Formats: sequence, C-alpha cells, structure tokens
Amino acid sequence: MQDFPHHYRCVATANADQSQVRVASQGLADLTTDVPKEFGGPGDQWSPEALLVAAVADCFVLTFRAIAAPSRVVWHALDCDATGKLERVDRTPQFTEIHLTVRISVPDDMEEEKVLRVLKKAEDSCLITNSLTATVHLTTEITRQ
Repeated sequence: MQDFPHHYRCVATANADQSQVRVASQGLADLTTDVPKEFGGPGDQWSPEALLVAAVADCFVLTFRAIAAPSRVVWHALDCDATGKLERVDRTPQFTEIHLTVRISVPDDMEEEKVLRVLKKAEDSCLITNSLTATVHLTTEITRQ
C-alpha cells in the first residue's frame, strides 16, 4: 500500500446537445452517466446517485475481503445489497441513510461470532461510508455450506 495521502482524478465530459456525461479516469474503462429517472432522466444509465450507492456496496465488499483473510474468516460468497435514501434536509438533497443487506456463505465450522465481528469491522472501516454523513445500517444473513 502507498503512503497517504492518495489522490484520485476523474474527468466528466458533456456536450450541450446531449444529456449523457462521459466519466473517465486514467487506465479505466469510461462510464456513461445520465440523470436518474427520479429526477426526470431516462433511467437507463448509471447516475451519480447510483454510483454513490454502488461505491458503498463495493467498498464494503472490498473492505470485508481485506479484513477476512488476516482474521481467518473463511467464506465462499458475499452479496451486499445497498439501498440509499435521498431526502431534502434544510432544502438541500442529500443521502441520509444507506441500508446494507449482506448475505454471506461460510463453511459449516466457521464461528458465527467471528464472521459477525469481521462484518461489523468492515462496516466501520469502509472509507466511502466514513466519508459520508449518511447513517449506515447493516443487516446480515449467514448461510452455511
């Protein structure tokens, strides 16, 4: 891992005659975004709102994976379903809550308390949610294989 601070650069490009925006970052595939249907857009492209909620889910999964191995938590699959609640607060739209529903499959002999502890640590350590003012709620479902 590199020393802090880390810097991330993205460029968003738009044309006046199109509603879509191209988002780019060096070395990555470009994304096309648009206004979500909730704001009158077509709803058929990634939106900044969807990208933010996806970033929370993605960060949770990547953080869990990074913590699970050194914590000796063995797992088979993990699914993180994230739902963000966008509200007006003092006349300003902002995400106020993000609900994470995490389903994880583990071996039969894996200690449930240990799995729950690492899931909670991943929630607390996720740099994306730590950068937001929204409250995060975590619900977990553990299945055994």
